[in-house]
Amino acid sequence: MKNEKIHIGLTGNLKFDLSEQRFFGGERIHLLEKIDELGSINKAAKAVGIRYTTAWTTVNLINQMAEQPIVRRLTGGKGGGGTSLTPEGKKIVSQFRIIEEEQRNFLKRLEFRFSEK
Repeated sequence: MKNEKIHIGLTGNLKFDLSEQRFFGGERIHLLEKIDELGSINKAAKAVGIRYTTAWTTVNLINQMAEQPIVRRLTGGKGGGGTSLTPEGKKIVSQFRIIEEEQRNFLKRLEFRFSEK
């Protein structure tokens, strides 16, 4: 048993803070992706498994903290309302996913270094 190699797995959760307050993390990014995909805060909330009011509060908080709006809300009418990401919102989601991928690659490299010893 002592000669068996132990595999050390490393994981991490990426989050961005702004003025010591959580701005983005994986859950918020996932919500934004679903809003953009489904065109509705209500549908996105259901898809990620949170209450509509929680999603609405999160979107408002994100928009207030950001320098530019991240989520655009269209008021209802004959065709109904909708919600989408602004170009800035799409950029932030894309950048977050790139950094997240780089973090995973970094952790894999560390795992490999630990497994060599």
